[in-house]
Amino acid sequence: MLTPLDDQSGSSLLAVFAHPDDESLACGGLLARCAACGVRVSLLCLTHGEHGPGRDCERIRDTRVRELRDAGQVLGIRDLVVLDYEDGLLPWIDDAQLEADILDAIRRFQPHVVVTFDLDGLYWHPDHIAVHERTTAAVAGLGTAGPALCYVSIPAGRMRAIVDAASNDPECGDEPPTQILGVADADAFGSMAPAPTLVLEAGEFTGRKLAALRCHRTQFDGSALEHLSARDATRLLGTEHYRRAEVGSRGDVFIERFGTTITVGDGT
Repeated sequence: MLTPLDDQSGSSLLAVFAHPDDESLACGGLLARCAACGVRVSLLCLTHGEHGPGRDCERIRDTRVRELRDAGQVLGIRDLVVLDYEDGLLPWIDDAQLEADILDAIRRFQPHVVVTFDLDGLYWHPDHIAVHERTTAAVAGLGTAGPALCYVSIPAGRMRAIVDAASNDPECGDEPPTQILGVADADAFGSMAPAPTLVLEAGEFTGRKLAALRCHRTQFDGSALEHLSARDATRLLGTEHYRRAEVGSRGDVFIERFGTTITVGDGT
């Protein structure tokens, strides 16, 4: 439950991701909590997420942006910018151009904190890794006068646990879904991710996170997430891992008040 001490009016956060649904799965709990606390939450999404097996790319690109807008409303995202880079090709886009577009968003929204993928890209997706690298370079170029940069990863084993929990749904029959938002290997999530320096429990905001994920119907339908009970969602989706980058502002950041900070190597 929020208290007066949670009021963060005047603070701002920019999330930078590659595809629609990245924001909800990676840090939907944080984004919803920030918005509820008065933080101005902005999202830069670099592609329309149009590619995939058997897809009509022209039709799906518009659909996925509509889904993203709906998810953004659930999470309380105030500003949404969707760029037109081709899905799946971010590692081959000119580095300087990607960095320039990310810097444009930083200058426009003046965030105190930028959140993006950790170096594992959630599950080693090349687009995600490119976004991690270019966002890091953009913030590094601003020096300590820039925003704080925080990386997000998914706790290892959580997506596998979601697949296992969903298999208990009688509606799944003899062939329960094993994929997570189109990703076939649930064990890839969090595999070899760096240790977090901040662990956030979404708590009451886990429901909004799941509701936002449901907005991404083209990815959500037919996935293990579709069969996740509300009780299991709180247990398996509610924990989010963040790691403070070594570039950007070195001052305290407001999101650390929402979770438990960890000193890497302290064994906690």
